[in-house]
Amino acid sequence: MTKTRAMIVPEAGAGLQVVERDLPEPGRHEVRIRVHACGVCHSDSLTVEGHIPGISYPRIPGHEVIGVIDALGPDVDGWNVGARVGVGWFGGSCGYCGHCQRGDAFACENMRSVTGLTRDGGYATHMLALASALARVPDSLDAVESAPLLCAGITTFNALRNCGAKPGDLVAIHGVGGLGHLGVQFAARQGFRTVAVNRGRDKEALARSLGAHDYIDAGANDPAQLLQAMGGAKAIIATVTSAEAMQAIAGGPGVNGTMMVIGAVGR
Repeated sequence: MTKTRAMIVPEAGAGLQVVERDLPEPGRHEVRIRVHACGVCHSDSLTVEGHIPGISYPRIPGHEVIGVIDALGPDVDGWNVGARVGVGWFGGSCGYCGHCQRGDAFACENMRSVTGLTRDGGYATHMLALASALARVPDSLDAVESAPLLCAGITTFNALRNCGAKPGDLVAIHGVGGLGHLGVQFAARQGFRTVAVNRGRDKEALARSLGAHDYIDAGANDPAQLLQAMGGAKAIIATVTSAEAMQAIAGGPGVNGTMMVIGAVGR
């Protein structure tokens, strides 16, 4: 195979176009990945619509990628052709700058690399990625079902991991959508008393099947008031895209509780 097919954004606001290109060759510290699946994230619209200053076009979006390595560039250690890998929003790090040495590789001073934004992503049959951006993916995970773990999964898991809650604490997942349905599963399996909060009752059965212990219909009730009646939330993970909905639940944390906003709210 000498060609790759990709969905490119030729310029900001121009939409997506299918193109055929020469197969890219990996450079130093890079690998080439044959893409098996790439999730479609709302953040991809930043690339398509040009909402981030300084994006170079044409650009290939996509930062929820699962595939296999099919070529190694120079100076790549620890990886081999055929390895199953994932690539997310994090595009890699140098490993030696001040931030990297302090464990904050996401803020690397030398590589401001974002998959699908500052470098081409996974809306293609093949893509290049820095070896430092790779995550190993078990063979047991289905590529299509698991690709969103590289963004929505990491986002919700890290929010819960850093929210300060302990097993048994009351944790509310605000919104049962692309982020929230994963947040409910992670929260329940981390031993939190998990409350799903969503407008309407249409997602209650889903939320409970994913592990939610309680459900609040924010369209028919005051979610903050009900959370306070339960003792107050140790943490609220707000995944919705509505400022009004976030304001309505802002009074729900208990003493020393935390509300973590991971949903993007438009102007």
